[in-house]
Amino acid sequence: MSANLDGLAASLDDAARNAVAVPQLGATLTLDDAYEIQSRSVARRLARGERRIGMKMGFTSRAKMQQMGVSDLIWGRLTDAMIAEDGGQVRLTRFVHPRVEPEVAFLLRKPLAGIVTPLQALDAVEAVAPALEIIDSRYENFRFSLTDVVADNSSSSALTLGPWNAPGAPLDNLGLMLSIDGRVQAFGSTAAILGDPLRSLVAAARLVAERGEVLEAGQVVMAGGATAALELRAGMFVQLEMERLGRTSFIVGE
Repeated sequence: MSANLDGLAASLDDAARNAVAVPQLGATLTLDDAYEIQSRSVARRLARGERRIGMKMGFTSRAKMQQMGVSDLIWGRLTDAMIAEDGGQVRLTRFVHPRVEPEVAFLLRKPLAGIVTPLQALDAVEAVAPALEIIDSRYENFRFSLTDVVADNSSSSALTLGPWNAPGAPLDNLGLMLSIDGRVQAFGSTAAILGDPLRSLVAAARLVAERGEVLEAGQVVMAGGATAALELRAGMFVQLEMERLGRTSFIVGE
C-alpha cells in the first residue's frame, strides 16, 4: 500500500502543479490513508522549495457535514506559494475548477496543539484577518468522496489576507459581504463557521495533534467558509468586506 500511496500523492501533486483534472482515486482508502496521501503530496511541494505556513479547515458548516455524511471537520496544509497579493491578480490558468469563499484567518503567536479550550486557543492568537480562499478540486467534474477531497489537500489552492487586527473582540457574528465586480453576491455572518470561528481554531489544534503535528507560532489557520463558494471566471474583481475586520480582494486574470 505504501507504494500506491506514493503514486496517488504524485498524481495529485502533478494535477495541482499542472492544473489538469484527474479521475477520482477510485481506491478503497481509509481516512488515515487519505491524510497520508495529502502529507506525501505536500511533501513534494516542500522538496521543491515551498514553505509550510499553516492549515485550512473544511466542512465547517453543519450542512456540508450532512451533505458529505461526516461528523467531523477536515483540514489541509497551506504553503507560502498559495498566498496571493491582497488586491493583486490571481491567474485562472493556475487552477482546474476554482471557487472562492470568505473566511476568517488566525495568525498564531505561539504553538497550539491538542485538546484546548476556546480561551486557550484565543491566547495563542496574535491577530485576526478577513480572508478569501480559492478552493480548487483537482478531480474531474468537481466530483469527489470524503477520502478524495482529503487526499487532494482538502481543495487548498490559494488565499488572500486582509489587514491583521488585534484579537479579543468577539468573532461569533460579524456581518460580511462577498461581491463580484462591485455587486454583492452573498451576504453572511461569521456565525456560519461553527457558530464562532474560534471553535474552528479549537478543532484545528485537536486535528493536527491527531496527526502528530503542532500549529507553530507564525502560522496561519483559515477557519473555513462562511458562505457557499462562488465560481471564478477571468476578469472578475472579487472583494470581501467583513464587519470590523476590513477588506481583502483580488482580480482574476486569464
